[in-house]
Amino acid sequence: MKSPQGTPAWLGAVNDRTGLSLLLEHGPLTRNRICELAGVSKPTASLMMARLEQSGFIVQAGRQTGTPGPAPILYAARVDKALGVAVDIDAHEIRSSVVDAAGTLHPVVRAPLPADPAERDPVRDIRGAIERACAASGSDPAAVHKLCIGIPGYVDPRHADELFTEALPKWPVTGVRDLLEDALGAQVRIENDANLAATAESVDGVGQGREVFVLIWLGNGVGAAFDTNGALHRGAFGGAGEIGFMPIPHAAIHYDESAREVQDLIGGRAVQALLARHGIPGETLPAALDALATAPNRHEVIEDLAPRIAISLTPLLSVLDPELLVLGGPTGSAGGAELAALVAGHIRAQSRWYPEVVATSVRDNAVLQGARELLVTEVRAELLDRVALVGA
Repeated sequence: MKSPQGTPAWLGAVNDRTGLSLLLEHGPLTRNRICELAGVSKPTASLMMARLEQSGFIVQAGRQTGTPGPAPILYAARVDKALGVAVDIDAHEIRSSVVDAAGTLHPVVRAPLPADPAERDPVRDIRGAIERACAASGSDPAAVHKLCIGIPGYVDPRHADELFTEALPKWPVTGVRDLLEDALGAQVRIENDANLAATAESVDGVGQGREVFVLIWLGNGVGAAFDTNGALHRGAFGGAGEIGFMPIPHAAIHYDESAREVQDLIGGRAVQALLARHGIPGETLPAALDALATAPNRHEVIEDLAPRIAISLTPLLSVLDPELLVLGGPTGSAGGAELAALVAGHIRAQSRWYPEVVATSVRDNAVLQGARELLVTEVRAELLDRVALVGA
């Protein structure tokens, strides 16, 4: 049987995939520019555009202006038929945004979750997030084939996708990914929120180009993500970085005699309590942190918080010895450069380690941004695979 490689149909499919890939990467292009980027002749580029347009993968998007002679046609990729949705969910709120193969920035939609755990349902939660995201971007929910869901916890892929989280009531302990995929008709990826925030930091933030960095997620929960040369270390069972459960060093009792784990010292409830002692109210952690932004005693509060964070991280530093610590999550973002500088000073004063400590540079929807980075690659691959199938 003759191999399809080298046949006109196979070569055409390869060229078409290349052409669509260029349009996804660069945006609208003229035929001549596609010739230059793909290294093909004008007749070949014309055939590529004709096939892609006839198959519904591209459209004519006007003409290029400002050039001598007749204005050339601009071609643009169609990205509306293969979509993903990035989702960030915690105990109180769910955030979502459509993701397409071109990496277009679509609106982020936020919605509160029922306070009564009996009213929670994973399928209903995620379906609602998809519908709201699609409505905000004018997309068809039926085109959503992939989901990336960031959660405050993790899934153990070796044991029936066993779920470890305290923030998602009514979500099943096992089989949640299969449940969502069967109900929603989309491929589902469930990721730890800190890992997704670190992904965003490595692509668009201060983690770019770093050999080893650790993102510390400081929110209602406390977690860490370990990035080594752009690759996340998730652990054998998916639970790497769950530092909220680590016993605190003995010296930390100085700050809170009742604290037993890192979560007790720098988790959401602990930070709220610390802020309340300084006269800064807030029924939720975000509300309290918003009040901290304009509090006249802001520096005093951050001075109180910094050594608690520093001593909580000492065991982690002794194991991984990273060159960079990024303070992320709501508390890390609210503390900013001031908190980072104080944490760095306390680490140097009380240990032999001296990593660079900085505040997150991805302040808005870091978890969603990380999910979006992963989904753009997956949705683009799906679209390009479709081109190959059509041309084969």
